[in-house]
Amino acid sequence: MRPTGRLHLGHYHGVLKNWIKLQHEYPCLFFVADWHALTTAYDEPGTIAENTRGLIIDWLAAGVDPSQATLFVQSKVLEHAELHLLLSMTTPLGWLERVPTYKDQQEKLSHKDLSTYGFLGYPLLMSADILIYRADKVPVGEDQLPHIEFTRELARRFNHMYGREPGYEEKARESVKKLGSKRAKLYEELRVRYQEKGEEEAIEQAHALLNDTQNLSMGDRERLFGYLEGGGKMILAEPGALLTEASRTPGLDGQKMSKSYGNTIALREDEDSIRKKIRAMQTDTQRVRRTDPGEPDRCPVWQFHIIYSDDATKQWVQQGCRSAGIGCIDCKQPVIEAVLKEQEPMRERARMYEEDPQLVKNIIADGCEKARKLAQETMRDVREAMGLD
Repeated sequence: MRPTGRLHLGHYHGVLKNWIKLQHEYPCLFFVADWHALTTAYDEPGTIAENTRGLIIDWLAAGVDPSQATLFVQSKVLEHAELHLLLSMTTPLGWLERVPTYKDQQEKLSHKDLSTYGFLGYPLLMSADILIYRADKVPVGEDQLPHIEFTRELARRFNHMYGREPGYEEKARESVKKLGSKRAKLYEELRVRYQEKGEEEAIEQAHALLNDTQNLSMGDRERLFGYLEGGGKMILAEPGALLTEASRTPGLDGQKMSKSYGNTIALREDEDSIRKKIRAMQTDTQRVRRTDPGEPDRCPVWQFHIIYSDDATKQWVQQGCRSAGIGCIDCKQPVIEAVLKEQEPMRERARMYEEDPQLVKNIIADGCEKARKLAQETMRDVREAMGLD
């Protein structure tokens, strides 16, 4: 996440709830993308450090657990920048210009001068962020799938250009023997099925076979992954997309919740402020008087009930609104209670981090160290492959 200010309910329901679930299923890395914030806010960097600390506290308050996942700050792991630089040497300019979000963002942010390399190259930096950890899964929505494919193409191009070590075929066959006779035979069968018949199922089974084999060195493992596809040594792993369901959280005005619309409820917002905001929400504009029947589907408050209310409450709203049996203030009360209940443990978890800033610093330092060790392993292999070691 980019440190652009306080997080709101849209971030929580759209991203953080998924992160909290994923941290129990995979070894996850979550980082503050402070360099990415500079791609569009290079002329106003003063808030980045303060926003970074607030962002980490919001994550911790929401339930991201530093004992389960690695939390770090992008700019504290300099290997991100090094890999970005080295990848830029081989990335065709046309690949960057055709990234779908490039022109979209230029149009949306037309008030800013985005004719910079940093903005043009931000998809490459995003790819470096993924590739440096050899991530096999990246949680994204459908709109980000083109970027994952872009990253896969970069990895494929790099491996093709730099993965041909001297005596590669002989070394690959030696690595196959280390699988043991039974697994080696299965590996060869799957390799032939993929290369001769293009069976995607075969490559998936072969990947699973290698992932389940514990006694392989990193070099043997990478060599065997590359040998499967007829290429060279797999220095950079091609990531897969872990598709997450898009969760559209409504704003106070019925539009998507967004800071740019000024329609948000922040995580850990003051209780009185939450009450005032929800009580002041616009309702069905065609329901002028208390005695007029309303239509929930036209009302922004109903969108909050879809997220927060149980079936019985939803039925009460539907019947009460359409029959004018309940007023709009009555309808809003269960939403207020549900939002406050959701935020109560967040405020409680955040309190100790706000009272003792050193706790946050320690979490960041620990996470940066863990991330740096992984990044350094990748960069050692990248430098060696490119003749820089």
